[in-house]
Amino acid sequence: MDIENLVKMANSIGDFFSAEPDREIGVAGITQHLKNFWEQRMQLATIQHYEAGGEGLTDLVKTAVGQLAK
Repeated sequence: MDIENLVKMANSIGDFFSAEPDREIGVAGITQHLKNFWEQRMQLATIQHYEAGGEGLTDLVKTAVGQLAK
C-alpha cells in the first residue's frame, strides 16, 4: 500500500467529518468509516504510519486512527 495515498484518502475523509461541530462525533465518524470501508491491510498500514508519527495526517485523523488502533 502506498502510504501517501492512504494519508491523502484518510485526510479527505477527515475533511468531510471536520464539518461536525462535535469533535468526538467527527472522530467516531472517521473511525467507523475506516472500519466499514477500508480493507484490513489499509487499516493496518495506516495504523503503522500513525504509530511511526503519522506524518501528513491531520490532527482529527490522527485521533481517529489512534481509536482504530485500540
